[in-house]
Amino acid sequence: MIYFHWAFLAVYVVVIIVVMVRVLMDNQQPAKTMAWMLVLTFIPMLGIILYFFFGQTTRKERKIWQYSMDQLTKRSMLEFVEQKRLHLPNEYRELIKLFMNQNWVLPFKNNETEIYTSGYEFFPSLLMEIGKAEHHIHLDTFIIASDPLGQIVADALIDKARQGVEVRVIYDDVGSWKTKKRFFDRMRAEGIEVYAFMPVRFPVFTSKVNYRNHRKICVIDGEVGFIGGMNIANRYVKGIKKLAWRDTHVKITGAAVYGLQRAFLVDWFFVSRELITDHVYYPVSKVAENNSLIQIVTSSPTSLWPEIEQGYVRVLTSARQYVYMETPYFLPTDPILFAMRTAALSGVDVRLMIPYETDTKIVEWASRTYVLDTVKAGVKVYLYKAGFNHSKLLVADDSIATIGSTNVDFRSFENDFEANAFFYDKKIALKVKDVFLKDQEECVALEDVRNLTHRSFLQRLWESMVRLLSPLL
Repeated sequence: MIYFHWAFLAVYVVVIIVVMVRVLMDNQQPAKTMAWMLVLTFIPMLGIILYFFFGQTTRKERKIWQYSMDQLTKRSMLEFVEQKRLHLPNEYRELIKLFMNQNWVLPFKNNETEIYTSGYEFFPSLLMEIGKAEHHIHLDTFIIASDPLGQIVADALIDKARQGVEVRVIYDDVGSWKTKKRFFDRMRAEGIEVYAFMPVRFPVFTSKVNYRNHRKICVIDGEVGFIGGMNIANRYVKGIKKLAWRDTHVKITGAAVYGLQRAFLVDWFFVSRELITDHVYYPVSKVAENNSLIQIVTSSPTSLWPEIEQGYVRVLTSARQYVYMETPYFLPTDPILFAMRTAALSGVDVRLMIPYETDTKIVEWASRTYVLDTVKAGVKVYLYKAGFNHSKLLVADDSIATIGSTNVDFRSFENDFEANAFFYDKKIALKVKDVFLKDQEECVALEDVRNLTHRSFLQRLWESMVRLLSPLL
């Protein structure tokens, strides 16, 4: 029996060493590498299990994504070239080119935009546009719940499918784990094409647990599109446990819908292996000519570059007056943290809004040390108290804004498939600024919360320990 124990120990040590070598060879950020080393060293057995589920990098999908992106870009490129009198604002020309050089994210003018700050505003608009659909509806979401709201949306999609409208739905397999299989089967039985993104079948596809499609995109007839932070779930209307959910979503009408269409169809090719490039999915915009310029920017773990993260860094480091940010989870990467502190120390009015109370306690603990780091540099931190603020937005200098699915954390910047709309339009920037300032009225300044600024030694020690795991959360 004693020999068995020694043999088991020897095998375990070999496995640990092999896994550690693999972690090192992934060449991730040192902080992330060290986090995994700590987990593997100090959490026996469980550490290996966690790594196989959440730590493995996957690049094999890159070729699939690149092929579909190359093909789909050809179609949107034609529409981009045909734009007349396209003017790129001088102050953001480099940022626009940055996105274009990364994966041919093209800017489009001639757009109309409507911003929603609650489910009561967004879902009636979504259902109204679904009801108007004549050719196709494309829905890409992290969560679609089988609750009353999810049933209403499903009924609306089924009704259009019965009318002969093409309906395609992508949902994230992990994000929608709680949704019953029969919910999707009912839609499929009515002719709706429904696919799960990276379906997980333990233990075969364990590495896929960590890479999730967090995008929230809807395209109707190639003319109207939605993007933002809201999933298809009742919580955005009713809240959870008496805690209201605040979020931001945007409707885009016009040429920028080409970018939303491209983002959806790239995902569609990945889940279905069906490449859709027909011009009918890129109709001529009916919006009157205007200078409302929008880029639809996506990022993913299959990309060579962290597109949205680099965009945030560029905005922060080039700001002259202010940068206002909202995020439900604040676990910033080193480049983001450095850019925030640099901007604040340069005299830029940097404001960060996070929830007073989050839905994930361990993230809240890990976040506190990062928050206090930014405060030392002069960042003003506000805690939203009128519910759980799930909004993801940024606005700077009354001239640029972004709304989308991206949180300011490691997961969004490195592990998840995300999508944001970047607006180079003063009118939209001022609207987003107003959204932030109205939310600020429902906040308390961090320095006024004594239990956060005057914590015991044990509290600070615990938060510092949890921070070590922040790249993995």
